[in-house]
Amino acid sequence: MIISLVKGILTIHADGICTTSLAAVMLLVGCWLKARNQLLRKYCLPAPVIGGSLAMFLVFLGHEAGLVHIQFDTQFQTPFMICFFTAVGLGAKLSAFSKGMNQGGKLLLVYWLITAFISLCQNLIGLTVGHLIGLEPAYSLLASAISMVGGHGAAGAYGSTFLKMGYPASMEVGASAATFGLIAAVMCGGPMGRFLIEKYHLHAEEEEEAQPLPEKPKNLTHQQLARLDILKNVAVILICMGLGVWLAQGVGILLNMTFPSYVCAMFVGVLVRNLNEKAHWYRFSESLVSSFGEIMLNLYLAIVLMSLKLWEMAGILSGVMLIVLAHVAFMLVMCYFVVFRVLGSNYDAAVMCAGLCGHGLGAVPSAMVNMTVLADQYGMSRKAFLIVPVVGSCLADLAYQPHTLLLIKLFVEKLN
Repeated sequence: MIISLVKGILTIHADGICTTSLAAVMLLVGCWLKARNQLLRKYCLPAPVIGGSLAMFLVFLGHEAGLVHIQFDTQFQTPFMICFFTAVGLGAKLSAFSKGMNQGGKLLLVYWLITAFISLCQNLIGLTVGHLIGLEPAYSLLASAISMVGGHGAAGAYGSTFLKMGYPASMEVGASAATFGLIAAVMCGGPMGRFLIEKYHLHAEEEEEAQPLPEKPKNLTHQQLARLDILKNVAVILICMGLGVWLAQGVGILLNMTFPSYVCAMFVGVLVRNLNEKAHWYRFSESLVSSFGEIMLNLYLAIVLMSLKLWEMAGILSGVMLIVLAHVAFMLVMCYFVVFRVLGSNYDAAVMCAGLCGHGLGAVPSAMVNMTVLADQYGMSRKAFLIVPVVGSCLADLAYQPHTLLLIKLFVEKLN
């Protein structure tokens, strides 16, 4: 950490370790506040969102008052995210889904079609609202599916393209829309899922009984075995992460596009877990792996939120904000009246609605934290935890890109 005075303002440069340490502190603060506030518990607001948002606003106030400027190093953000999805993959025991495999496949297709339809509606809503308030189509599209589904990465990529086409505020509009969408995603997803669960008295399906664990080697004491088991479980997580990153690089070269590393890491985890069910290479601990993954997710989200620079949103056009608000309202209406019913009106559907709010307005990790907070309170939905990250991480991109490019061709390039 480097502390200095720059033009009379206390400037703090927090390195990766210090940033992670502060994220852990704010995560604990979020847990403390949630435990003591009935409203926060009632609406299923995640602890990292509470703590990270508090840090975000404190940093914003310090910046606006000219007292302190804090810069965070987010280098561990991506590894934390990959670690979480690896843990999700390792928690997927395919034999538990053998009875409903055909139904699960249909459910994934239906969910994908829903995300494709919603992304198209987002672009059309953005263009319509933008036209009514006199906003240029480029900015309208940047504040729509590009930022809502694609997140900060897509907003930056398209923003740089629009910048070269003569739209000077493209980067600011894209970043601001994606930031607001991320905040809305974690603020709306949990409450939406909780509302559906409580309103329709939904319950998680009971999972099959766990398979008996292999017998302990007789040449090891209980204490030695416990330590070795912990080491093996952590080592497998790290190995799956490495293999996933390496595999994603190969897939990216093959497809000539950037492929999400966490998707491959998750599938490697699924493969390793289910091979281990047959071969018994090591004693898998589901509680250890799931707890480890949840910690990584919470740290990831806390870092994302507390490192957001709200002052960069101060100059955002009011029209762009109206478009984003329209997307939030549309998403909530769709989830309640349409998506929940199309997906089956059951517990899995309610959890997937929370996930849809997450990656349909923000990012896949937002979807995962929305579903995780519901799983902690009401029970696990394995179908949701398998379907939502697969669709949200790559299939949703395949769905929104074609019509987005077409609309750019029709409305943006045409005006230039």
